[in-house]
Amino acid sequence: MRLLIYGAGVIGCLYAALFSKAGYDTALYARGKKLETFRKNGLLYEIKGKTYKAEVKIIDILEENDKYDFIFLTVKENQVHTALKELSLNISPNIITMVNTLEPYSNWEKLCGKGRIIPAFPGAGGSFDNGILKAALTPWIIQPTTFSEIDGSKTKRLLKLAELLKKSKIPYQIVKDMHQWQLCHLAMVVPIADAYYEAQNPKEVWREYEIMTKTAKRIKRNFNLLYDLGITLSPKKMNIFRYLPIFMLKKGLTIIFKSNFGNVFMYQHSINAPDEMRQLHTQFYQYTNTR
Repeated sequence: MRLLIYGAGVIGCLYAALFSKAGYDTALYARGKKLETFRKNGLLYEIKGKTYKAEVKIIDILEENDKYDFIFLTVKENQVHTALKELSLNISPNIITMVNTLEPYSNWEKLCGKGRIIPAFPGAGGSFDNGILKAALTPWIIQPTTFSEIDGSKTKRLLKLAELLKKSKIPYQIVKDMHQWQLCHLAMVVPIADAYYEAQNPKEVWREYEIMTKTAKRIKRNFNLLYDLGITLSPKKMNIFRYLPIFMLKKGLTIIFKSNFGNVFMYQHSINAPDEMRQLHTQFYQYTNTR
């Protein structure tokens, strides 16, 4: 099986390393400084204090007839259109869009071809430190790699993707409606990112009582709003945010913001992608107010 990771950020590089470690023929599409670094040193990643070199092919040109079983699109949301226009020229049949978005998937199909997109979202986080990838998968119970067909059907290619992830030891889940899942994800992560942006000291936002209280109220409000709009909360455990008292939700958030998990999977992304998160903030609240 041939795989291409289109996007050489933290997420793309982690999945590339895991796929190659599982024995898959994996290529990583990179440009700019990342391309120079990878061509010089390779893709280096750290596990439990030890540094390894991923057996991946580094490319900067995608030929029309260079066919992959799956292309994993791991770019920021504001880069998706440009990427899909380029991928439209390639013959690979399956593009897994590991991007948080509320844009209709039909818009993306118009750019790259109908039936090619499998909407998804990664379960990972981390950063680069002196050119070495320091990233990890989120625990399954919190957020596995999530995907579905646009129409919610169970297809052979979804099962093939599931087997690929299983062999690569990547937790995953197949959901019925990826759009609803994305809405629920944004209902939680948008207030979390806002907390960092509003804090006097983002690294220790958990010390700021008013912001923690405000964040708890925003998350609870968002899930109640989605429920009132008739959105099926996905996964079902998200319903807990509708029922938890504010003081309990605030206490739980404070613990998470303070933890290493919060630093790796919440702080790093929010601080490194403020433009993307503010754009998603606007999309979410426009959607919930005008739907």
